[in-house]
Amino acid sequence: MTGDNEYIAAIRAFNRFYTRVIGLLDEGILKSPFSLAEARVVYDIGRLGRTTAADLARALAMDPGQLSRLLARLTERSLVASTPRPEDGRAADLSLTSAGEAARAELDGLSDRAAAALVAPLPPPRRAALVDAMQAISNLLGEHRSGDTVLRDHTIGELGWLIQRQGQLYHEEQGWNGAFEALIAKIYAEFAEAPETPPKRLWIAERAGAVAGSIFVVPYAGEAGTAQLRMLYVEPWARGGGLGQRLVDEAVRFSRAAGYRRIMLWTQDCLTAARRIYQGAGFTLAREEKHHSFGVDLNGQFWELDLRT
Repeated sequence: MTGDNEYIAAIRAFNRFYTRVIGLLDEGILKSPFSLAEARVVYDIGRLGRTTAADLARALAMDPGQLSRLLARLTERSLVASTPRPEDGRAADLSLTSAGEAARAELDGLSDRAAAALVAPLPPPRRAALVDAMQAISNLLGEHRSGDTVLRDHTIGELGWLIQRQGQLYHEEQGWNGAFEALIAKIYAEFAEAPETPPKRLWIAERAGAVAGSIFVVPYAGEAGTAQLRMLYVEPWARGGGLGQRLVDEAVRFSRAAGYRRIMLWTQDCLTAARRIYQGAGFTLAREEKHHSFGVDLNGQFWELDLRT
């Protein structure tokens, strides 16, 4: 117990020191009109683009009741907008208003200046040591919350990253060559260039600050009223917990709410885990065709789901 008591005392002493250093004892964080919790919620809604209260509560490890009261205050101040989902009246998408975006930008500027002031007295080697120590704390404590995953919109630069990452991953796991990377570069470019109508959307799954997977929906070029589900992927370290099914289910809900009558996808029968996910979402196999692509012999499969039922 002596050792445990020493750890506890050291942690509490550090907490007291650091809360004073970064101004958490002030009435408003960074001398702003926002509490720490309000500032963090504004920041995370802005970072995620669109999110739900349930996902936000998971991401922040916040009590849903506390978050609900906080969101009500931010909504009253015209900083957060809540838009009911057509397919589920009990759920709503949260986003920042223009005033909320302005508040987030101001908070970001205050945070940047506070961080710069924190390290200003330190020479470069000590700044690096400080950042390394902070990263070590994040890594060690973050291991205990690795299950918290949020779905968000993509940001600038992430489409290129997804192309590189999935090209690399399918080469390692399936032996596919550079032709696959060239194909998905074209697929992601088509997504980026597609108009907003008929609706399209891409989801990034983020866990502990890292991309854990993604998926997107675009209108199918071959048939009006049909959506196409594309590029489902889950990082190896994030598999086995239902994330792939969650991504597909979200894409199906979006497509149904957007008014599509049908959703289809193209995959390969060697991707057995993905096939089980599609079956779990209600997709049925429409047709198959053998082909030689990406340096290997493959059996392509077309799956579809009627969204009117």
